[in-house]
Amino acid sequence: MLLDADESQLLLVDYQPRLLKALHQGEEALARAVLLAQVAQILAVPAWGTEQNPAGLGETAPVLQPLLRRRFTKMAFDATQADLVEALRPPAPPQRQGGNARSLPKHLQKPQPATAAPGRNIIVLAGFEAHVCLLQTALGLLEQEFDVWVVTDACASRRERDRDAAFDRLAGNGIELVTSEMVVFEWLGDAEHPDFREVHQLIK
Repeated sequence: MLLDADESQLLLVDYQPRLLKALHQGEEALARAVLLAQVAQILAVPAWGTEQNPAGLGETAPVLQPLLRRRFTKMAFDATQADLVEALRPPAPPQRQGGNARSLPKHLQKPQPATAAPGRNIIVLAGFEAHVCLLQTALGLLEQEFDVWVVTDACASRRERDRDAAFDRLAGNGIELVTSEMVVFEWLGDAEHPDFREVHQLIK
């Protein structure tokens, strides 16, 4: 199975500068996250971010902030305990009761938030630290029945062994492990994509 940009959303977990300083290959992971977010913006893939205890750890890296639709503040390591899931999968319109259930008339339906991204069940995920917030969020999304893909070169932990153990555990739970360039080229599909040149310049 290949990634489809029209079915994907990007979630970047806790790219906060105060965390970054202590991480193994953290700057490289941030650069890969920026690439993913830039390509997501070009291809109209919704991109979201989370921030772990921003009062103590600061906000998302400034380079990422304008590329994200919304940032979710959290204290729990698993970001799905916040209101993130509602944004990733907004509730379906209420159905009428009866033999031939149909959608309510438009004037009776609850409007969807402007940032909602219905029908996109693939979550392309990366973040800090790989063995804590990234891991727990990935497993939380899996429990919520999302299709989760973790971008390994955009993830980091303080210790390389912790990061690698996280990847082993994620793979053992059926989560796809990919690299940022895998994601980018699968989102594009082929060299005739109208945005291929612009995206390729970012990679070069």
